Amino acid sequence: MSTLTTTRETPTPLAHRQNGLADIAAVWQRETLTILRDPFSLIFSLLQPLVFLGLFAPLLAGVSGAGSGATLQWFLPGVVVMITMFGTSMTGSNLQFEIMTGAFERILATPLSRSSLLVGRALKELTPLLVQAIVVVLVAWPFGFRLHPAHIAVGLVILGVFGVGIGALSYALAIAARKSEWIFWAVQQTLLFPLLILSGMMLPLDTGPEWMRIAARFNPLTYVVDAERVLFAGSVDGTVVGGAVAAALTCAVGLAVGIRAIRTGAF
Repeated sequence: MSTLTTTRETPTPLAHRQNGLADIAAVWQRETLTILRDPFSLIFSLLQPLVFLGLFAPLLAGVSGAGSGATLQWFLPGVVVMITMFGTSMTGSNLQFEIMTGAFERILATPLSRSSLLVGRALKELTPLLVQAIVVVLVAWPFGFRLHPAHIAVGLVILGVFGVGIGALSYALAIAARKSEWIFWAVQQTLLFPLLILSGMMLPLDTGPEWMRIAARFNPLTYVVDAERVLFAGSVDGTVVGGAVAAALTCAVGLAVGIRAIRTGAF
């Protein structure tokens, strides 16, 4: 009489990594289909940064006295960061709708990893933002903006990492405020605009009061904006490293907080 023994294979780290990437791709594809079904919202979102750039940049050029090309070189990276922040910080609004309709509970019942839900959704928000950034850069090109494609690509990667972290934090906020939708928007709007202003995105903080310059040092977005300006100008220095570190730390903290919110939240 023979005994049949079976061995259970332990998934390798490579298999875990491949499964994680597949989960992220599945979530990204599912979320991106909602954009393709409503192309008008994508077209409208493309117009917003162009209007902002067309109306604000001339005013800034008049105040600074610099030419349009120099003004665009300084101001355009801030616009790209702004549209990234607006898009990824609102990731939680769609999640709140899914929680109310019960769709999110069905997603949690799938074998998808919790981190893939966060990263996939954030990447879905970054997809149209990438298109917006490319369109804004190409529109500004004939008006004196100098193109540095390789440096801009690096800048967009840093923004992508930072955006995943912001999207995950928005995800966690939506779960915490799932019973009161207005709380999500109150907190999101209250935090978003001070972060943008204190990063020097729209106006330089060099001439601002001392307390604003001190507050800017504790704002991770400040380092990302500074890094984007250096990269969009075609340079690389320690500022870029600081921006990359700030983006990576924001991403790590966001994913940690977001995953914890999913695991501890009662839906």
